Amino acid sequence: MLEHGDEGALGVVLNRPSELPVSGTIDEWSDMAAKPSVVFIGGPVSPSSVIALATVHLDDAGPNWNPVMGRLGTVDLEVSPEEVPGVEQVRLFAGYASWEPGQLEAELVDEAWFVVDAEIADIHAPEPGELWWTVIGRQQGALGRLRNYPREPWHN
Repeated sequence: MLEHGDEGALGVVLNRPSELPVSGTIDEWSDMAAKPSVVFIGGPVSPSSVIALATVHLDDAGPNWNPVMGRLGTVDLEVSPEEVPGVEQVRLFAGYASWEPGQLEAELVDEAWFVVDAEIADIHAPEPGELWWTVIGRQQGALGRLRNYPREPWHN
């Protein structure tokens, strides 16, 4: 979740890598791309737009970086990496997910989502296909036990 307010909510899907490499797409930022260094599918809305999330040294963030949580924030891809001092890694997302005002709240009332705390390392998970299982596995109680369920129900 990147933004949530009176006008709705906006976020990106963290575990959906594409096959499109960052190198050859947004070359200036390719050296800073977290592995796997591909563009991720951030969601169904505006798939031709790109949102970049970067971890930085907080003291060095600068005006071309907007904080989301701790050392994680969005970075302006229209500037060179040198204009965003302190960037450690970046992940690029084509498109995003969005909700109209009240829509996400209604989905939460319907228990359509698991709401858990994020960790900064989640954004740069080296094995994005394992991210859901990793996040669920670190939860307490019944939610954490979902980690033990078969990934494909027909393997049960």
